[in-house]
Amino acid sequence: MLLNFLVNNFLFKDTSRFKLPQDILDKNPLVSILIPARNEEENIKRCLLSLAKQDYRNIEILVLDDSSTDNTAGIVRGLSKKDRRIRLYHGKKLKKGWMGKPYACHQLAGYARGDYLIFTDADTLHFPGSVSSSVASLLRNKLGALSIFSKEIMVTIHERMMVPFGVYMILCFMPLYLVKRAKSALFCTAIGQFMLFKRDVYEKIGGHESVKSEVLEDIKISKRVKRSGYRFMIFDGRNNLYCRSYRNFREVIRGYSKVLFAAFDYKLHIISIIIVLVSAVLLFPFLWLIPAILFKWPMIMIELMVLQIAIILITRIVLSIRFKSRAVDILLHPFTIVYLVLIAVNSIFNTIAGVGVNWKGRVYDVRREDDLTLVDDSYKLKI
Repeated sequence: MLLNFLVNNFLFKDTSRFKLPQDILDKNPLVSILIPARNEEENIKRCLLSLAKQDYRNIEILVLDDSSTDNTAGIVRGLSKKDRRIRLYHGKKLKKGWMGKPYACHQLAGYARGDYLIFTDADTLHFPGSVSSSVASLLRNKLGALSIFSKEIMVTIHERMMVPFGVYMILCFMPLYLVKRAKSALFCTAIGQFMLFKRDVYEKIGGHESVKSEVLEDIKISKRVKRSGYRFMIFDGRNNLYCRSYRNFREVIRGYSKVLFAAFDYKLHIISIIIVLVSAVLLFPFLWLIPAILFKWPMIMIELMVLQIAIILITRIVLSIRFKSRAVDILLHPFTIVYLVLIAVNSIFNTIAGVGVNWKGRVYDVRREDDLTLVDDSYKLKI
């Protein structure tokens, strides 16, 4: 785990280090920036203003208002009058068998005219080089598509415990060398905050229609890229892209409950094995060390637990330095694993008991893989 973590820290490249080659600057291809937005009045203006200030100017910024009940559309409409590159579209009624976000992205792709398609969330904040460096990263690494992980803004203790853990798990356990080099889609992951496709690649893999009923459409579509014979990679966007994914306890629980069981294709035996393994590797050494010392367990067992704890702390310290997060949060690691396990259990319960997957006010029943059902389409903030 430590070796993979250290290698991945080298391979998880910062997008800001890549610059567009002169031939692309001369051709000046159109880049379409596509933003699905559902009740995003608190975020959308900041996002659009940051995109309007990109150092790469030949862009179009398309926003799909996905049945918002707030002033999202009004804000976008107002900004579009000041910048012709910004255009507002109203989403169609959600079709049966579709998840909301894939359907919104599918519609946006139909309106886009660009040679490159960027799908990004409405709660992101982009630095001036966000677009140019992402396209440069794609071209320099000869990729068909890529995904960029943002610098996460974390305020509450719930955010600080859970939000960094996704990248931590990827850097510890996902061999990034194989994400780029291996043909197998097994070695692949992505995040929907920022995904970039060459247009022809997006169309050949079937676009978002190919993942229309997937809760984790970002990861699934990245695997489609790999299965279709194109190269895919993830990048560190901490110097080009900011995001605050969740703002309170409820949003953290709802967000991770949505993805954890889905990440293992709703297979109870698989997620159960993963929960046990993650607990054994990342939690049990902390729980057992003091009892082992008090009850005089064999010294070799105590030394191995100390070594494992040291490895965990080293990886957390490196991650904290790289992303400039609070050092004190490293001490929260054991509580983070407990938190993760409890949310995983909640994710399992919500699915099996028929509570459903709740996201952006839509509740889906995903118990039958071949028949995704929209249970509720009202915008609710409760879990």
